[in-house]
Amino acid sequence: MNSPDDLHQRPIVSVDLAIFALAPDGLEVLLAQRGAEPFAGSWALPGGWIHVDEDRDLEAAAQRVLRDKTGVAAPYFEQVGVFGDAARDPRGWSLSVTYMALIAKEAVTLMHGGNATGAAWHPIGSDTATIPLAFDHAAILKAAVTRLRNKVEYTTLPVHLLPEAFTLSELQAVYERLLGRLLDKSAFRKRIAEVDFIEPIAGEMRRASNRPAQLYRLKQARSTVFFDRTI
Repeated sequence: MNSPDDLHQRPIVSVDLAIFALAPDGLEVLLAQRGAEPFAGSWALPGGWIHVDEDRDLEAAAQRVLRDKTGVAAPYFEQVGVFGDAARDPRGWSLSVTYMALIAKEAVTLMHGGNATGAAWHPIGSDTATIPLAFDHAAILKAAVTRLRNKVEYTTLPVHLLPEAFTLSELQAVYERLLGRLLDKSAFRKRIAEVDFIEPIAGEMRRASNRPAQLYRLKQARSTVFFDRTI
């Protein structure tokens, strides 16, 4: 029978982040190397405790952790889910409130501190990292990757992996790399024009081997538009 003290024990609560960026070889996730037990020396999703005197809500806590790890705020940010049980952390009953963030890799300055001894980008395999992860972070990351890839077909989500200024060819390439297939150029551009979520930057062009390409930007920096059918 549980004692009153057992009934009032609090679970360990953390905010963890699946921070995605796009590299030439495909999707990558930012991982932190743990410098303390449990799982010292292992790689894990970046995370941290909730600061009750500072964080107004869960998203504020996650945004703070993101700034601490990358030095930037993500243009796209959403909660993936809550993961918890008595076995995922050897220190006791714990839960993780996990968010995913999409970032242009060149905008990030990697930082680490606290119980992390390093931070690095790691490639995503079929649906999770290509190296073992601490805790249940492999399963959490798989859920985040699945969420991201499912949304590619019917939203403008991939644009958040690009820098602020980009060409239509660069935008199409992001979709193709996430989908794992080529897209028809004219059909893709027609769909992008239909949803009307980007605008040309007046007078801004990207030099190319044949002719300069028009640069575009999001009309609303944090907007995500849903298509009426898959791309």
